[in-house]
Amino acid sequence: QVHLVEFGGGLVQAGGSLRLSCTASGRPFSNYIMAWFRQAPGKEREFVASITWSARSSDYIDSVKGRFTISRDNAKNTMYLQMNSLKPEDTAVYYCAARGRYTTNYNDWGQGTQVTVSS
Repeated sequence: QVHLVEFGGGLVQAGGSLRLSCTASGRPFSNYIMAWFRQAPGKEREFVASITWSARSSDYIDSVKGRFTISRDNAKNTMYLQMNSLKPEDTAVYYCAARGRYTTNYNDWGQGTQVTVSS
């Protein structure tokens, strides 16, 4: 199991930027595929982006492509989500999650950080 903690949420105006961080402790960070999810009020949690253990491959939900960038620094046990051109519909609690390379489910989750985008 890996322990995850998110940082960097806050209030920003539409068009602005935020950078989220997720630090990991416990088992070696590089063993894990990492992802960001979000949950808006009254909606189900949705996948936002993921990145492989080597950072050679990433994936994004269509609504954030070209605006968000996921990255990781295995030496620092940290994953990032750079969010640019933020929109009010990006408002949500953002969670980082981890899964093993050979598993399909994200079993380890952070506590979440609130991102609020005002119009």
